[in-house]
Amino acid sequence: MFPADILRLAEQVLAAARAQQLKIATAESCTGGLVAGALTEIAGSSDVVERGFVTYANAAKTDMIGVPAGMIGAHGAVSEEVACAMAEGVLAHAPVDLAVAITGIAGPGGGTPSKPVGLVHFACARRGRATAHERHVFSGDRSAVRRAAVRVALALLLLGAA
Repeated sequence: MFPADILRLAEQVLAAARAQQLKIATAESCTGGLVAGALTEIAGSSDVVERGFVTYANAAKTDMIGVPAGMIGAHGAVSEEVACAMAEGVLAHAPVDLAVAITGIAGPGGGTPSKPVGLVHFACARRGRATAHERHVFSGDRSAVRRAAVRVALALLLLGAA
């Protein structure tokens, strides 16, 4: 179901989280649960992966993980501010130590000059640490953007678990 490189990254994330005794959750918009899916593709992942939030709609971001609606209105759902609020909201709404959030424009439509198709914002939050943010603009079709986003999200989790 997932390419071998994504599964290797997922295995590395799980091993690093186990070594630190961390529980993980995801908040996913444009990836629609693919990061949680990659992690749970690995047998035995239930000792690390606690839950995943698919917050595709703006209302879901607010209702499920507490992203302020005013923030979404001011910055747009695809923004550094919202990605960070998503990751931090997971920590506030789930009994986990480490969270990754992804929000972006996978295409083929929905882009603007300031927020093109392929733009994805990521945030990784770990209790007791500053929230990390990355912004990427990926090329390719919808599937390529989503796969690339999964790779970055897993890499951020790996760094966060270190």
